[in-house]
Amino acid sequence: MEMQTKFMLNFDARRQLPILLLIDDDMVSREVTATVLTMNGYTVHTASDGTASLELLESHECVPDAILMDAQMPGLTGTALIAELRKRSKAKVYVISASNPLDEVVAAGDGFLLKPFDADALGKLFKGYRAPATPSLLDPDAPVISPETLAQFRAMMPEAAVREIYTAVVADLSKRMQALEVAIATGDTAEIRRIGHAIKGGCGMAGAVQAARIGALFEDATLASDGNQLNNSIRLLHDLRASARNLERMLEVELSA
Repeated sequence: MEMQTKFMLNFDARRQLPILLLIDDDMVSREVTATVLTMNGYTVHTASDGTASLELLESHECVPDAILMDAQMPGLTGTALIAELRKRSKAKVYVISASNPLDEVVAAGDGFLLKPFDADALGKLFKGYRAPATPSLLDPDAPVISPETLAQFRAMMPEAAVREIYTAVVADLSKRMQALEVAIATGDTAEIRRIGHAIKGGCGMAGAVQAARIGALFEDATLASDGNQLNNSIRLLHDLRASARNLERMLEVELSA
């Protein structure tokens, strides 16, 4: 009897939560987010791009209470997608992104949430809560690439080979950040530390100072039960993305082909 009552309570709690439509072109991000939210009681429908989301709404297979829309996707995206979603649904449209989206996209939506996020952060968003801004852990005075390491590489090899090294570093960081997003969403402390150690070592050898420091901070991170360390890991991931963008800009400017 006790188990039956518990089941009914869980069912009632699930029924009271809004039905979600999650639109995200990144498969890893989409599936991890959907899994985490489903495990927390939400009913989640997913679409891989803007066009697919409109088709899903038009089929009436999904009648969401809230739509979570990635800010940057190929094809129909941004304010144009938000306008089309509003034509087909009365649901609130929330913009989600791994970086800071365009102001006009955020303004067109009903709220914004930085990826990766958990069910608690989503619940607060639905209640109109806005988390206070947190300072970046990136050292503004630290070079993107160590001048000494860059000079050594240039002394040993042609410029094209130097460029290949940092192109490979950027590509590797992209994969590591995807893996970190999964590890943070699932609370896998050991994996977070392992990835952080790999970033610290690889970027350190290449002289990518900013990224190496963020990797070291990930290596030291733990996930406390109060969620503070989880929030810190999310902030670190945001800073790691910023350091990767800085590396890409260095490739375009100082190491351009």
